[in-house]
Amino acid sequence: MTETGFAESSDGTIVGYETRGAGPPLVLVHGAAVDRRCWAPVLPRLAERFTVHAMDRRGRGLSAREGGPYAIEREGEDIAAVAEAAGGDVFLVGHSYGALCSLHATSATGAIGRLVLYEPPITTPWREVASPAMLARLRELADGRDHDRLLATVFRDLMGLSRRQVDALRGARRFWAACLDNAPPLARESESVPRIEDCARFAGISVPVQLLVGTAGPAYQRPTADALARIVPGAEVVELPGQGHMAMADDPDLFAKTLFAFAD
Repeated sequence: MTETGFAESSDGTIVGYETRGAGPPLVLVHGAAVDRRCWAPVLPRLAERFTVHAMDRRGRGLSAREGGPYAIEREGEDIAAVAEAAGGDVFLVGHSYGALCSLHATSATGAIGRLVLYEPPITTPWREVASPAMLARLRELADGRDHDRLLATVFRDLMGLSRRQVDALRGARRFWAACLDNAPPLARESESVPRIEDCARFAGISVPVQLLVGTAGPAYQRPTADALARIVPGAEVVELPGQGHMAMADDPDLFAKTLFAFAD
C-alpha cells in the first residue's frame, strides 16, 4: 500500500512524498524535468526490502507550495526534513540534479546513514554543463513560459540528446506531459549547477558514499565521478554495465541489486 506524507522544510516549504514497503528507510530524490514518478519502475523491487520514501522536490507535484526564495541549499534542507520524518539512519539515493541536492542534505541533518549519487551534473575543466549564454536562453524561455522549448533545450543542449531522441520523447505523450509539468524550475536549477572546485565544501562528509556511473553514457561522466570521489572521503565509484542516465527505468533489477549490495 502507498501512503502520502508531508514534511515542513526550514523555510516553510511543504515537501510531499509517497511511502511504500517495509524495512529500513530509503529516501529517493529525483533529478530535473521529472518528479517522484520516475522511480515507478524500480520502486516495487526496492519496497521488498526498504520503507521507500519517494519525494517530490520543491516546485513539483506534492511539493508545489514553496515557502521562500530558491537556493540549492534549501533543497538540501527539504531532503533533510524528509529524512528526519523517515526516522533517521536513512539510505539516501539522489539522481542527477537530485544527487547535487542530496550532497547539500548531508550538512543539514544527521539523519543520513549512507548516500548514493547517480551522475550528478558538475562543471569541470573537460565539460561546462551550461554556458552563460545557455543559462540566459533558458531563463528567457522560462520567463516566457515556453515550457516545450525550454524542455527540449535542456534535453538537447544540457543533457546531450540528439534531435531525434528529443522528438521520440515528445512523441511519448504521457511522459512529455509529465515533463512539461516539471519544466518551470529547470532554469533556476541549471543556474545552480556547481563547478568541481565548489564541491570542496563536501570534503567533510562522514557517511559511506557511492557514485554510480552508466558505462553507456557520455564519456565525461566517469572522470566527473572520479573527480568528485577524490573530494568526498572514502567515496566509491561503481559502474552500471550497459546503462546510461536512467538505469532505474531501463534496468530496474540491476539498479535495485546495486543498491542492495551497497546496503549490505
